[in-house]
Amino acid sequence: MSASGGWRLRSSFISSVISTTIVLYMLGLLALVLVNIHRLSEYVKENLGISVVLAENVKQVDAEFLRKTIDATPWVKESYYVSKDEAAEELEKSLGQDFLTLLKYNPLSPSIELKVRAPWANNDSLSLIAESLVASPLVSDVHYEPNLVDLVNANARRFSGLLLSFSALMCFIAIVLINNTIRISIYARRFIIKTMQLVGATPGFVRRPFLVRAARHGLVASVLAFGLLLETVYLVQGEFYELVNLRQYAILGLVGVFILLSGVIINVLTTYFAVNKYLQISVERLYY
Repeated sequence: MSASGGWRLRSSFISSVISTTIVLYMLGLLALVLVNIHRLSEYVKENLGISVVLAENVKQVDAEFLRKTIDATPWVKESYYVSKDEAAEELEKSLGQDFLTLLKYNPLSPSIELKVRAPWANNDSLSLIAESLVASPLVSDVHYEPNLVDLVNANARRFSGLLLSFSALMCFIAIVLINNTIRISIYARRFIIKTMQLVGATPGFVRRPFLVRAARHGLVASVLAFGLLLETVYLVQGEFYELVNLRQYAILGLVGVFILLSGVIINVLTTYFAVNKYLQISVERLYY
């Protein structure tokens, strides 16, 4: 093989692997987001707060007992007690001024701040929870944002639907891009395919080296794509540890298998059909 011929083969291999790697990386990233979408939705819902305002004369001991009683319920994720003084300090930070000096007294009430688990983060459940809490003689009122709860749930459903639609579109685009890359590569070897056929090689014999090469290219691209994905996971996890937990070996393993199978299967199938095309057409049509 001449030096120019060897360079063309290497160039074709590099361009095919790079383009396939980019597509598989995007697919893997999307798959990782899809399998973590439930956790992301739960994170947002479980940061919706409920403020249980206590009666003015409630002692801290009684308030802590109430908090522990509430903690024992299945719908509570976490809770903490806020005294009158702590509430005043937080309000001063928000307002940027000392309002206690002006009022000469602290008008705020102690409270128990709650965060509920995701399955209970809807207005129907929160309404029942609020009713049960207000029934306690230690509680004067319960505050939460029903409009915000509705907005979060509606946006979670909308985002999930959009992401699934986008995933389907990306899968289609990925197949088209890989298919076009391989078809161009096979087109450059159409005369070799037809020559092998004309000298008596069977279709299976002609296809075999192309399919093996396609599987090898898909495997290399899959490994590179998964390596890039792991690096992305490492960077994202370092910045947003509380928001997402991407370092789950089972999930990463499934995504890795998905990338590997996608890279090899798509490459092999598109190569199979591309080679078949030139096995079935006449010699004259090779020039068009």
